[in-house]
Amino acid sequence: MHYVSSGEGQPVILIHGLFGNLDNLKNLANALEENHQVIRVDLPNHGKSKHWQHMDYPSLADECVKLLHKLNLTEAHFVGHSMGGKVAMALALIHPEMVTSLVVADIAPVAYSPRHQKVFAGLTSMPMEQVSSRKFALDHLTNADIDIGTSQFLLKNLQRTDNGFEWKMNLEGLIENYSHIIGWDIPDSVYPKPCFFIRGGESEYVLAEHSKAIMKQFPKVSAKTINGTGHWLHAQKPEIFNRLVVEFINKQSS
Repeated sequence: MHYVSSGEGQPVILIHGLFGNLDNLKNLANALEENHQVIRVDLPNHGKSKHWQHMDYPSLADECVKLLHKLNLTEAHFVGHSMGGKVAMALALIHPEMVTSLVVADIAPVAYSPRHQKVFAGLTSMPMEQVSSRKFALDHLTNADIDIGTSQFLLKNLQRTDNGFEWKMNLEGLIENYSHIIGWDIPDSVYPKPCFFIRGGESEYVLAEHSKAIMKQFPKVSAKTINGTGHWLHAQKPEIFNRLVVEFINKQSS
């Protein structure tokens, strides 16, 4: 996995969500790196990491293990948003000895119904050979009924080449593996260490009905809701989100 490291101290690994990259949690990294080594990663099929035709949470957790070995680390704190939260949870459940503590942002250890069909339709219908500018691509996505904020986020995956524009992400691989991404295939393990779930008050990703599933696999959980935020809580109220994460990790590091 491609990664960027900054700061010194107990290591913290930050994992982005679907369609994201290592810059998504850079603001949090800035808040953590005063006292920690912070490693931000591009998950496979995202950013500058390798493209996979098959990805599921056990294989993504294994990729985190390889990263720890590469960095000569035996364990680290893990923070994951959305799909990245599922990756971090999977690692904590499969290799709890490698996860000092866990922060999960706006996702639960459950299978979700499909909710990205409109996004995939907008991305796959993009006439890449006709894309002459980011404005052209933005107009295409908004005309596909994707809101402006989501469209701008998706276009962080668009890069200029000598021959025009192309996607950094492996769009075909993400579509092919979407059932694994929204699924949850690690149902029987328990992570016995402290973990912190943070949800957006206006998000539909972590609901009261998910509490039982969270408690079953993460019995030492604490939780917080950030009111006035949706799924992108770390971007909508970064000061509150960063403070909560830093306080939790510092407490586990002392």
